[in-house]
Amino acid sequence: MSETRDQRPPGLERLNEALESGTLRRVRSELNSMHPAEIADLLESLPPAQRDVVWELVDPENDGEVLVELNDEVRSKLVDGMEAEELVAATEGMDLDDLADLVPDLPETVTRQVLQSMDHQDRERLRSVLGYPEDSAGGLMEPDVVTVRPDVTLEVVVRYLRMRGELPRDTDILFVVNRHDRYLGVLYLTTLLTEDPSRTVAEIFDTSIEGIAATTDAAEVAKLFETRDLVTAPVTAPDGRLVGRITVDDVVDVIRDQADHSIMSMAGLDEDEDMFAPVITSSRRRAVWLGVNLATAFFAAWVVGLFQATIEQVVALAVLMPIVASMGGIAGSQTLTLMIRGLALGQVQDSNARWLMIREIAVGALNGLAWATVVAAATILWFNSWMLGGIIALALLINLVVAAISGVLIPLLMKRMGIDPALAGSVVLTTVTDAIGFLAFLGLGALLLT
Repeated sequence: MSETRDQRPPGLERLNEALESGTLRRVRSELNSMHPAEIADLLESLPPAQRDVVWELVDPENDGEVLVELNDEVRSKLVDGMEAEELVAATEGMDLDDLADLVPDLPETVTRQVLQSMDHQDRERLRSVLGYPEDSAGGLMEPDVVTVRPDVTLEVVVRYLRMRGELPRDTDILFVVNRHDRYLGVLYLTTLLTEDPSRTVAEIFDTSIEGIAATTDAAEVAKLFETRDLVTAPVTAPDGRLVGRITVDDVVDVIRDQADHSIMSMAGLDEDEDMFAPVITSSRRRAVWLGVNLATAFFAAWVVGLFQATIEQVVALAVLMPIVASMGGIAGSQTLTLMIRGLALGQVQDSNARWLMIREIAVGALNGLAWATVVAAATILWFNSWMLGGIIALALLINLVVAAISGVLIPLLMKRMGIDPALAGSVVLTTVTDAIGFLAFLGLGALLLT
């Protein structure tokens, strides 16, 4: 029970109790003590009626930060219920990278008001972020960066920072640029504070951290942070100019979104779907993939129907059919999952696809031989038929090998066609393993038993 409670958003149980008792003052106090991300989790965990009540109790100063943390569907619903003045006020004081995430969901009139309320520099910075796709390094970056020239001394840098007065959040490095704002390297704050103030930046700055192109895909950015153990990274334009920075908290969001996408896509769902969306809305969304699955199921049933006469003569075939299909489906899913993960991590390429194919075929054949022996023995003992045992063993071996081949080929082909393998791979794989399993088992049965 304690594990279940720990997995709930902080304060959900206490909040529900306060809502049920009607003590809104207690709810407001509870909310004001939470981080915006925690409030967002709470809102996503509440049915629409309770969500609206709680949203009205959130401190207006936190509205913008909470909206950024919400998934797209919940955020859109709350934004639709807010006045223009409330939305403009919610955007005040927000970090530009967070504001860039929120602006696309705001009404056009509100967006214009937000832009008009900003100074020229921030307005141009925001437009530079909005000019890149959301799932790119440019879309993730924070354009507010602190830069220094290589020819100045550390003493001058310290004076500059003191005059500046405030640094962007999560600042651990300063970026070194030339007079044309082209990125050269980084100066760590720890180095700035511990080295001789008379030394120049050029003598001690680090050139090992390469700039990330603004057009780089967000998934690739996350991989770079992981492999290079980055905390902050510079973002550069095609001409080498420094245009912003990405911090690890932005990358954590990317990783979380990727995980949500992978899990939800396996069921044909959108990662931004509201768990408490109206019944009609959710039914309509899920109906699409249920329809696709039904079509594939009819195809498998059609294959079975081709051998109706054989099944009528040998009832044991009907009893044993699910074993062949199920084993093929599981084996194929194992290979499919590994391939989708490998593609996501960049580990699967055209150069090693053939090797992976041979490996998976070998694994499928080995498992097929092992489990075919077990199933054949059980079938012989059950039905007292050596012929039936041999048929199901051979069918099982065929289906596991085909499942391995399909598990490799399906995601590769889907990727080339621009289709997300995580979204449709399992549906296609199930169809293939069911059809081949039934065809092999019933076909052999028709040839050898009738």
